[in-house]
Amino acid sequence: MLDMDTVRQLVQSALAEDIGPGDVTTESIVSEDVKVEARVLAQESGVVAGTEVAVCVFEMLDPDMRSHVSIQDGSRARRGEIIMDLYGSAGAILSGERVALNFLQRLSGIATHTARFVDAVAGTGVRILDTRKTTPMLRVLEKYAVTMGGGHNHRAGLYDMALIKDNHIGVAGGIEAAVKAVRKRFPGLPVEVETASPDQVDQALRAGADRIMLDNMNRDQVRSALDLIRRQSGTQGKPRIEISGNITLKNVRQMAMAGVDDISTGSITHSSVALDISLEVTPWSPGCDGFEVDS
Repeated sequence: MLDMDTVRQLVQSALAEDIGPGDVTTESIVSEDVKVEARVLAQESGVVAGTEVAVCVFEMLDPDMRSHVSIQDGSRARRGEIIMDLYGSAGAILSGERVALNFLQRLSGIATHTARFVDAVAGTGVRILDTRKTTPMLRVLEKYAVTMGGGHNHRAGLYDMALIKDNHIGVAGGIEAAVKAVRKRFPGLPVEVETASPDQVDQALRAGADRIMLDNMNRDQVRSALDLIRRQSGTQGKPRIEISGNITLKNVRQMAMAGVDDISTGSITHSSVALDISLEVTPWSPGCDGFEVDS
């Protein structure tokens, strides 16, 4: 679920960036009392995400804006389908169009790209995870879009899970020392260790990591690491195993078949292409699309 207080703050900042002291084009051409209908259309097929954000944009500019969302977040839209209808101030719709579409296209692009990865590993039981490779200040929205595409969120930030990476290991003087330091400072917090070799996997196991990331390993290396983990986990139970690095749509299923729990990829956020979505203003006619004129 989206935190709408956060959404409103982000929308307010985006509108301030775009409109600034005023929309000179719209203010010159459109009278304040003119009302219109508009349709938001999918120009290509994909998974929709961000409809609440788009509606928030228009409602912030026109509190009386009416909207009807036909394709909910997480649902697939086909090319040419109407995602939502709007009725309200022409000025608000024209001034808010680009900000609303920027959010909607970006988030729908992430949801669509994520869904392709999720579909690629269907039936394996492997979860597709995101990373912290997100647009500054838009992480909460982009991670939401990942879930709308069927993916799962890794840690939200640096505060809700300890992820010990190569540089941490170097500074701490080894994996065991790094894990111990985290356990002492934040007891009970999940600890994941990024590993790049069988020796590091062995060290992470001995240190009692909750999760082990196999970073930039090929399929054979992953299988060897998994064999080691199975042999050494014993009665303590196997830590959750994650693969990351060089994951593509071409190899993700093969990697999933190796027997891991999760596959994380930054590409679903940092390399997603915006979904092509447009807004078309139409002359208003009473009763059209469920909107009725006020008496």
